[in-house]
Order: sequence, then structure tokens, then C-alpha cells
Amino acid sequence: MPRTVWILGWVSLFTDVSSELAHALLPLMLIGGMGASVLMLGLIEGLAEGTAAFCKLFAGRLSDLLGRRKPLIVLGYGLSALTKPLFPLASVPFQVLLARVLDRIGKGIRGAPRDALLADVTPPALRGEAYGLRQSMDTVGAVLGPLLAIGLMLWLGNAQHALWFAAIPAAIGVLILVLYLREPEQRAASDKPLLSTSAWRELPHSFWQVISVAALIGLARFGEGFLIILGSDRGLGLRWAPLALAVMSAVYALSAWPVGRLADRMDRRGLLLVSLLMLVTADVLLAFDLGPWGFILGVGVWGLHLGFSQGLLSAMIATSAPATLRGTAFGVFHAVGGVTALCASVLAGALWQWFGPTSSFIGGALFAAAAIVVLSLQRSPRAPA
Repeated sequence: MPRTVWILGWVSLFTDVSSELAHALLPLMLIGGMGASVLMLGLIEGLAEGTAAFCKLFAGRLSDLLGRRKPLIVLGYGLSALTKPLFPLASVPFQVLLARVLDRIGKGIRGAPRDALLADVTPPALRGEAYGLRQSMDTVGAVLGPLLAIGLMLWLGNAQHALWFAAIPAAIGVLILVLYLREPEQRAASDKPLLSTSAWRELPHSFWQVISVAALIGLARFGEGFLIILGSDRGLGLRWAPLALAVMSAVYALSAWPVGRLADRMDRRGLLLVSLLMLVTADVLLAFDLGPWGFILGVGVWGLHLGFSQGLLSAMIATSAPATLRGTAFGVFHAVGGVTALCASVLAGALWQWFGPTSSFIGGALFAAAAIVVLSLQRSPRAPA
């Protein structure tokens, strides 16, 4: 496995410790401390992801145009690190929204160039494993973040005070990037203008097939903050509610790398269908109050779905896109994810507010079922020449 994959994996690990620590505590601060509604939580999550979608769309395109990925990767991770002290300083929901938008813009800037760089340095026969490895390391951080949040809540008893600790691992991740990340010295840069749509039209049909399924999956999955609030209502309480993210992320971390290796040896569409069946199952388990253990089982199956789908989708994008348009392809992929995250979070928040949590998860199951139908009707894509 190329050294760059491991470096990006470590950066993802430390950054996700920071991000998931914050994400585990923000819903508690918003609803418990500031008196915000669940609909407001959905609006904040959705607007943050939607705003970042524009950065996701153009950051990958810009990395193709420049022929360089590292500057945008460092900028994106650096911006996210700088936003972490803004969360504990917030006193009203609007300030949380502003910090979340800036944090997600950082993610939008770095995501597509990072995933394109992984494809640049990894042989095609190892790409599924490479994306799975980075995703697993990312998700190890997502396990440690909520566990750290629980420990800080038990120690400090205040979500706002605990949020100060999110800045430390974020800074470590940026330092690793600056000191150790290297990219290929030569890469063919795209000659199309940044705002030109002609490059997007050159992306093959197989790429747009993957995007259509990814869009439906995005609509089926809303923000993780909803799992935190549901856990607090299903018997975990406020202090132990972040355990939901820890369980989900642990299953995600343990499955993503093995599934990535498996994806290099068998039909990726089949694995993606399995992941969608898992998402439907998770939604059904979470839709109904089966007590704390039923809730834990539901988030565990949700995590297994993520392990079977996230790295797999990235590998499918890398395979379907030409090398000179790889950053552009990942930009479109991440932008679609951002827009659908906006729609999913706002819709889930509205359904929850007006009809209760069961309706939110049943809606997610219906979108996942639609993705199963679309994927089943598609032909197996071919890699570009």
C-alpha cells in the first residue's frame, strides 16, 4: 500500500476524532443547552452540508486544473481545524450554524482532491482496499471521538466546556499533512476552464450511473445528530447518548477495510446492494422503540451499511472516471452528497418535528429501497479507456 494512503489515513483519524467529538456534543448543546428544536438541528446540519457542496464541486475541478492536490487538501483540513474553537464560544444557534458551515466548507475543499490523490498514487488493483483502509482509519477516529465526548461529559458535565478539546486532534492532523504528505511530481493537468461544464459532460455514462445511486443513498441517510437525540430518548440519557456514534463507527471501522479488499476481487454492485439492504434493516430497527438494546443494534447495522458502501462508492468513482478528470469526478460526487445531505437532514427534521422519529426513519428506508431498484436496473459499468 502506498505511503500516501497511510498518511492520509492518519490525518483522517485525527481529524475525525476532532469532528466526531464535536458532532457528538453539538446536538446536546443545541437542544439541551440552547433550547433549539429538532427541526432547527436538521436545518443547521442540512445548510452546513449544502453550503459546502459548492466547494466540493469546484475543489476537485481546481485540483485537475492546477495539476496539484496537496495545497487544497491542506487548506481544507486547516480551515476545519480553525473552526473548532468557535463551537464552545457559541451562545445562540446561529453562531453554531456559522461554525458548522465553515467546518463543512473545509471538508468540501479537501474531500475531492484527497480522494483523487488516493487514486493517483494507488494501482487499480488495490484501489478498493486503499479507499477501505483510509475509511477504516477515518472511522477509528469516529469511534474515539464519541468515547472521548462521553469521558469529557462524565468529567466536566458540560458539553460547551468539553468542546474545547476538539481543537487538539484537528491541529495534529494538519501538522502531519504539512510535514509528511508528498504527491506525484508530474500529473497531466486539465486544460478546461474552472467554471466550464464541458469537463462534466466528458465524464462517462458509467460515472453518472454511480452518481444516480449515490444521490438516492444520500437522501436515505440524514445527519448523525439525529441518532444522538434518538439515543437520549431510547434510554441512554444525555451523557451516554454519544455511545450511538461510537457503536456505529466501531462497526464501520471494522468492516470498511475488509470490504474494500473484497471489492477488488468481486462484483462491487453486488456488495453495494447488500449495503442498501442493511440500511433498510437499520431504518426499520430504529423506527420503532425496541429499547436501548434495539437502538444499539440499529446503529450497529447502520454502521455496517457505511462500511459496505462508503469506500466502495469512492472506488467505483475512481474506476469510472478518466485520470485527467478524476478530481472533477470526485468533486461532482461530493457535491451531490452535500446537496442530498441538506435535503435529507431538513426533511428528516421536519418529519420528526411534525410526526415523530418513526416517520423520519421510514422515509429513509423508502429512499434506500428506491436506490436498490435503480441499482438493480443498471448494467455493470466499464472502466474508461
